Amino acid sequence: MIDAYLDSTRPIPMSPNSDIAALGGHTMGTQWSAKLVAPRSRDLHALHAGIQAELDRVVAQMSTWETASNISLYNHAGADSWHEIPDDFWTVLTAAQDIAQRSDGAFDPTVGPLVALWGFGADAAAQRIPDAAHLADVARRCGWNRLQLNPQNHSALQPGGLQLDLSAIAKGYGVDVVSRWLRRNGIDAALVEVGGELHGYGRKPDGQPWRVLVESAPEEDAGAEYPPRVLALDDLAVATSGDRWHHYEHDGVSYSHTLDPRTQAPVTRAAAAVSVIDRQAMHADAWATALTVMGAEHGLAFATQHNLAARFVSRGQQGLEEMMTPAFQQYLDADTQ
Repeated sequence: MIDAYLDSTRPIPMSPNSDIAALGGHTMGTQWSAKLVAPRSRDLHALHAGIQAELDRVVAQMSTWETASNISLYNHAGADSWHEIPDDFWTVLTAAQDIAQRSDGAFDPTVGPLVALWGFGADAAAQRIPDAAHLADVARRCGWNRLQLNPQNHSALQPGGLQLDLSAIAKGYGVDVVSRWLRRNGIDAALVEVGGELHGYGRKPDGQPWRVLVESAPEEDAGAEYPPRVLALDDLAVATSGDRWHHYEHDGVSYSHTLDPRTQAPVTRAAAAVSVIDRQAMHADAWATALTVMGAEHGLAFATQHNLAARFVSRGQQGLEEMMTPAFQQYLDADTQ
């Protein structure tokens, strides 16, 4: 998806002193990449190491796959204990709780055990439908309103059995911290991606913004009735959620990895793709998940009411159906609307 929409027939006058450098690596169980405008004399190895260090810090604080991470230590702590939360973790956790409240629980950073019970995530059980008693027992330990935070000393209470999972927001935050680090280190233009979540800022050497294709549904790859949707990321982020990435089938029913915290079950008839644009990739990432949980009809109404820039691609009887909010449409490249 990165910079996937470029008119290769148009000559691009490059600055004599800078190039577009491409860097990449691995983080959070996926890949990261960065295209950045840098002087030809710039040490790219140092830039690569700096980006990786930023992402490694996010992993060390928020990865449930790492037993020594801050989030894992909190998740396994005893009841009624308070825990100081590092700055990055605190930023993401408070944003997650805010979006949980604003979405009326469609987004919930405490549903990790339920996600695992349905067969997804770091502690995934077998992919099968859990029995009602086990499901109810696990659900009692979840709930974003059980999370108590003390903003005075950036600490969180472990009430007992509460397990945080920030996988639906941490990749977006990783994009944000990389973009900020690059800016602090003299990179005035970059396009950063972590696992499909993107942020672009500044201008390429030809003076153009970073243009990207909005993440597609599988059927769109084979062709759709509407044109490809192209965004110019001028200090903007975009994130996409949906059922194309992780799901399984049981007795002919498809179960998505996106769980509805309100029903304690995977989202039924999930949109094929939900994309959200925001100034911060962290917010775009979380809202894409929340709107996926809400469903296309309710999600579109909610996003329109709250001025969220969102696009929904759903499967209807006549094939794919595309809907978008006015806030999303205003960001589309004029030639592809």
